[in-house]
Amino acid sequence: MKWKMKDVPPEQREQIMGLVQKDPELFKRIGEEVDRRVKGGEPQMKATLEVMKKYRAELGSLMQQ
Repeated sequence: MKWKMKDVPPEQREQIMGLVQKDPELFKRIGEEVDRRVKGGEPQMKATLEVMKKYRAELGSLMQQ
């Protein structure tokens, strides 16, 4: 995952990795759903944004921890 974030500033990279470590199952579900949408023909950016909107509440509570 780190190689995908090579252009992300180090502080943000650490924050993202911390969130993934707090709830890896959530990020697994998000990734699987994005993959399904992309394989179904949806552009990756749109698929990612839509899935992140769906999980907004869970992501928000995870960031508050």
